[in-house]
Amino acid sequence: MYLWIDRGDELAELLSGARAGPLALDTEFMRVDTYYPALALVQMNLHGRVLLLDPLAVAGLGALAPRLAADGSPAVMHSASEDIEALGTVGVELAGLFDTQTAAAMAGLGLGLSYQKLVAALCGVDLPKAETRSDWLQRPLSPQQLEYAAQDVVHLPALHTQLGEKLDRLGRSAWHAEDCARMLERSRAREGDPQPQRGIKSAAEWPLEQQARLRRLLCWRDATARSANKPRPWLLDDARAVEFVLNPPRSSEELYERSRGLRALRGPLRTALLEEIQRPLLPEELDIAPIPPLPGPKEKRTLAAMKDAVARVAAELDLPEGLLCARRHLESLLFDKSWPTALEGWRKPLLHDALMAALGD
Repeated sequence: MYLWIDRGDELAELLSGARAGPLALDTEFMRVDTYYPALALVQMNLHGRVLLLDPLAVAGLGALAPRLAADGSPAVMHSASEDIEALGTVGVELAGLFDTQTAAAMAGLGLGLSYQKLVAALCGVDLPKAETRSDWLQRPLSPQQLEYAAQDVVHLPALHTQLGEKLDRLGRSAWHAEDCARMLERSRAREGDPQPQRGIKSAAEWPLEQQARLRRLLCWRDATARSANKPRPWLLDDARAVEFVLNPPRSSEELYERSRGLRALRGPLRTALLEEIQRPLLPEELDIAPIPPLPGPKEKRTLAAMKDAVARVAAELDLPEGLLCARRHLESLLFDKSWPTALEGWRKPLLHDALMAALGD
């Protein structure tokens, strides 16, 4: 059973009588035609009582916001990064986090396990999946949606207990706390990637000036998508960003013809894009992080040796390789010649010597 909450005073009364401690939490949101997720529902398990909070009726989540910001009430969530972002759209910040998906990976249960699979493995319960693509902004929500939403937090306390015990036995609770803190930090970031061109591998061999122009267009796209609250590809997709750098449109009419299908690129935004394409580069715009070159035979051998080193450490610890070190971090180390920030903390003493040895061979 669950309790539907659409009044702030009712929520405040329930929370005022609840003891401090971990709070099982989940959200439902829509992200179809917007840049930011539209928060549609907040589910919580308050010491065995499931509450479904309507954020469309309770502004800023009312009394829940200060509760989540309190140090004594970490949120227990599963694969929480997008949920944290959704909560941030209404000004709610989490003081602490226990992510059950990350905990499951650290406990050797597998990388990226869904909530349904984890509940089946640890609780022996099969959960429905039918409402995952529902319209959560509609009101009223259907009984099927409400039951599905409630189930998303029913089993989180049991997962928290079991996974916490497993991590304690393995001596990995501090590792998990570190990764959860990092997830919170990433999800709170309000600025976009300052060097987005590095994700466009096809431009790796371009001259620096063209890479700088590509960076300008991608940064404009990100900033404009945020201010207009529209998906980035609706303004400018990667393929056309590359095309407009290599073969710039010479007039608004030409840009109009070549930007058909970009649903949010209209009127003043199209004019602004043309200005970004045509205006000369400033000297400071050339101060960029170049796109890493495509690996040649030597670099491929080094990457393979580094990947083998990660695999050996992961096997010894019974950890998923992807949790220990993603391939992009190996590429960053290889081409930037500096230790990646993502591999600091508990990962560094496990990987540093082996990776540096592979890098030096």
